[in-house]
Amino acid sequence: MSKNKIIVIGGGYGGLRTVEKLAKNPQNEIVLLDKNSYHFTQTEVYDLIANEEDFAQVTVDLFTFCSGFEGNVTFLKQEVNNVDFKNKKVITTVQRYNYDYLVIAVGARTKFVEDVVGLRTHAHGIKSLHRAMYFKQKFEISLFKRVEESGTSCKPINIIVAGGGLSGVEIAAQMASFSKEFYHKNNFICRKLNIVLINANKHVLYGLDEVLVEKTDIRLKELEIVIKNDRKVVEITQNSVRLNCGEVMQMDFMIFTGGIEPNALVHNLTLEKNRGGYIVSNSYLQAQDYANVFAIGDCTTIYNEGKVVAPTADTAEQMADICAKNITNLIESKPMIEHKIKSRGILIALGRRYAVAKIFGIYISGYFAYIMKKCVEKIYAKRLEIRSRRGCKKIFSN
Repeated sequence: MSKNKIIVIGGGYGGLRTVEKLAKNPQNEIVLLDKNSYHFTQTEVYDLIANEEDFAQVTVDLFTFCSGFEGNVTFLKQEVNNVDFKNKKVITTVQRYNYDYLVIAVGARTKFVEDVVGLRTHAHGIKSLHRAMYFKQKFEISLFKRVEESGTSCKPINIIVAGGGLSGVEIAAQMASFSKEFYHKNNFICRKLNIVLINANKHVLYGLDEVLVEKTDIRLKELEIVIKNDRKVVEITQNSVRLNCGEVMQMDFMIFTGGIEPNALVHNLTLEKNRGGYIVSNSYLQAQDYANVFAIGDCTTIYNEGKVVAPTADTAEQMADICAKNITNLIESKPMIEHKIKSRGILIALGRRYAVAKIFGIYISGYFAYIMKKCVEKIYAKRLEIRSRRGCKKIFSN
């Protein structure tokens, strides 16, 4: 019996979950393609920057992960340039690969808006690991410099976070919380960190549950984070930010979380896309015009009861489950199932030992919500770690 050749592009949350599900069938021959050799757990990037996690704790090696299956999964560290959908071939920087079924799970990247002068040059995004690591180093060096200045002319560190969505709120809260503990724990004279959150909407977390918004707003103010609502960044220099209201603020560095866009590959694909440039997928998560091509995760937009489903790790994994099931049903000539994906809950980290959450309609805040978020993250990481450890043993036993 011939094997089912399945290619998954992208080693993010959706891609790995799809591989796990499809690998259960020994007749599936799966190839995972990614330009990076690791899976980056983006939900923990804030802990990385604030030194609660290190590099090893927010990454999973894709070679050992894929080796942890029963011989029917292969990882190739290759960047995909394009796809020939007509002839069913994936084109990488190295060669071409045939497929029977294709899963596009390439995620999204920070959108550096062109009409903001100096944004790409002077701002930092944290969607990718190398950008997060670069910012982490700059943040730590700045803290160290202020410590060296203690007793002389110690100046505050000025950080601008542009974007009042989940990413912006969480990174601002985590840095404010970390810096407070850092300075007080070590009894340094210089202990001032100014964090300003620039938000284009009327309030932070626009579009989310009102109770969560209110609890988040209170927590940010407790952390002495300055929130400037109804403001947009229009120009950035090496040490300043100008807003649309004309205000100019001094800054040491800026983090931009003002929006995302599909990764570069999506722009090259001859698939139907929406106004935002995301792949248009149907209720079975198939790309338009190609029944054997599926799009999951942040590279596509899905709806539930007419509303956009937020692009979270939880959403990506739910999409992966449906995608894997529908590929299996196609192989077995069974009817496919429509997705009814919706958020099962939301957990927002707001600094060390504090979070707010809404899980299945129940509101939780404080330390208990923080523990709950950590448990969710650790369970996910443990699942991948077990698979990776198994693969590592296989590799070194050969």
